[in-house]
Amino acid sequence: MDTSLYVSLSSQIALERRLNTIANNVANTNTTGFRAGQVRFEEVLDGVSAKAPSFVNEGQSYLSPQSGTVTETGASLDFAIQGDAWFAAQSDAGTIVTRDGRFKMAETGELVTLEGHSVLDAGGAPVQLNAAGGKPIVSNDGIVRQDGNVISSIGLFEYQPTADFRRHGSSGIIAESEPQPVVNTQGVGMLQGFVEESNVNPIEEMSKLIIVHRTFDQIAAAIRDTEGSQEKAIETLGSG
Repeated sequence: MDTSLYVSLSSQIALERRLNTIANNVANTNTTGFRAGQVRFEEVLDGVSAKAPSFVNEGQSYLSPQSGTVTETGASLDFAIQGDAWFAAQSDAGTIVTRDGRFKMAETGELVTLEGHSVLDAGGAPVQLNAAGGKPIVSNDGIVRQDGNVISSIGLFEYQPTADFRRHGSSGIIAESEPQPVVNTQGVGMLQGFVEESNVNPIEEMSKLIIVHRTFDQIAAAIRDTEGSQEKAIETLGSG
């Protein structure tokens, strides 16, 4: 097979992965706390000569670090993070980190995510509220008060998602290593009664989707042309 076909196929594989990532971003435009995915590709050379064919690898996924728009809800158990940090929760898949701060109180008083996962404090323990107490008041540093008394705290954690991270639920990320409590709180905190929207820019993502589709079609056309040329060459040689 002509080397150009291998190069084209490697490009199509990379474009398919990028296409899936963009489509997932578009589908989560309105998902609270969702961080858009991106894919980073690298050139791979087949040999060291100046004429060595150049391929593209399958790429590695990473998260966009950009924060989403903060929207006021007025709900006492809705929280938006300011700065580079995450909430942490305990799930069946292990510890997850998320920017979705829409929580609720279980009958036992435990603070949980909408999926029912235990929200963790800075020490990694579930946040326990007083189910019979008054409205929780949460300060910027996560300290929770009820009826004027400090009863718990909501943890903020530092975590850098690894390449090819794994999502959990609508906006969670499975932590491959233990998230660390935020130590330097300068520029980091939380707002009660607010949520962070998805950081997906739908117009930008749709533009990328169109470009990827066109590029994929162009490569497919080039492959068909190459195959056609090879078939003609074989026919000519075979008839000689």
